[in-house]
Amino acid sequence: MAAAAAERAAEYIRAVSGVGAVGQSDRPRPHGPSVSPSDWVSKGHNDWVSQVDQNAERLIAGILGAGAPGSRLVGEESSPELARQGLVWVVDPLDGTTNFLHGYPQYAVSIAAAIDGVLEVAVVLDVNRECLYGALRGKGAWLGDSRLRVSEIREPARALLGTGYPFKQLEQLELYLEQFRRILPATSGVRRAGSAALDLADVAAGRLDGFWELMLAPWDSNAGFLLIREAGGVVTDLAGREVGVEHTAVVAGNPQIHAWLIEQLGEQGIA
Repeated sequence: MAAAAAERAAEYIRAVSGVGAVGQSDRPRPHGPSVSPSDWVSKGHNDWVSQVDQNAERLIAGILGAGAPGSRLVGEESSPELARQGLVWVVDPLDGTTNFLHGYPQYAVSIAAAIDGVLEVAVVLDVNRECLYGALRGKGAWLGDSRLRVSEIREPARALLGTGYPFKQLEQLELYLEQFRRILPATSGVRRAGSAALDLADVAAGRLDGFWELMLAPWDSNAGFLLIREAGGVVTDLAGREVGVEHTAVVAGNPQIHAWLIEQLGEQGIA
């Protein structure tokens, strides 16, 4: 059901943008803004939304509500108040909205299901590449038919990390820059692509060895949390506390790189 809802939203997003999935054409095509800038709505500093986000969330809510009557939905666009009792769907209909609005092909549909606050199901759908990531608690994580495993890189000097900037919480920028100064010289590199859902999926798939961000909403991150845990990785906050349906800092990675990141980024590491 979650996969069907994500697929339906992705079909709509692709139709609106006029861009097909990767593989539908042998030649790359130019791609400017997906939605006219006059139709962008500012929700806050550096925080945009469009009718595409809102319509995609309504499509998802309709499918999930019909398939699981009585369940609740937590989503950035229509119902951002957190809920933890019973079956709760945690939904980002378009994670990477700014990327989408500019035609930068790195955005996803993210859906997680939690029962009484425990993450049970996760789906992340890379809209452009048509890559469907899924996980079930205790059953593993998958990309299509392939089982996901976090990377086996243990040495920070060989590690490639993902990150997210505090572009909404600019008061955290100096703290983040201090962390960045610690991390960048000690690793193979740090990437910021603009979709936390896909960054976390990349950790689960072993493409990235670790990830950190000072604040993520549950709709951005919850599906990725379960993907990583079911792929053998670790996800916590800066203090090493396991995180779930909440607004929180995030440190993720394979066990070795996660432990190193906590050492670098935790309370002692940023003192």
